Amino acid sequence: MTNKEKMLAGEMYDANNDAELIKERARCKELCQKYNATFASDKEGRDRVIREIISSAGENLTIEQNFFCDYGYNICIGRNFFANHGLVILDVARVEIGDNVFIGPHCGIYTASHPLDFKTRNKGLETARPVTICDNVWIAGGVHILPGVTIGSGSVIGAGSVVTKDIPENVIAAGNPCRVIRNAYDDT
Repeated sequence: MTNKEKMLAGEMYDANNDAELIKERARCKELCQKYNATFASDKEGRDRVIREIISSAGENLTIEQNFFCDYGYNICIGRNFFANHGLVILDVARVEIGDNVFIGPHCGIYTASHPLDFKTRNKGLETARPVTICDNVWIAGGVHILPGVTIGSGSVIGAGSVVTKDIPENVIAAGNPCRVIRNAYDDT
């Protein structure tokens, strides 16, 4: 099994000594650099480059510069997506983002994880778990979403949160670690 196959299967793999993965990341980094250098007024050029980076994206896709990701081909975004400046997606595993999702500035979505044992970590090995953000989610500024997390439809994640566990649908959640505060539709 290749390192790429192990990566996509969520198994321990070596990203730093695999020519295929190094080449794919370099290509993606160059495309991100091209995207980030595209004039904001060049909407067609921006859209063309971002769609070259991201494997699947619906209509009305807006990602403000600067944007960074590892591979791009593991990112799938629905319709009516807006991300403010400074979005980072470490898409070692699949990142699924639904329709009508809004992301504030300086947010990160991370699928990559490193072993806690330093001897294994120092060998350059890592794993990955997918992240899912369902429909109609608002993620405020400065949020970090960790590997393996699912955020349910209709939920709001408060600014500065670190999302370490799944968040159910239709709630407001915030904090470090992120916790459910209340139902999103309570008037209290």
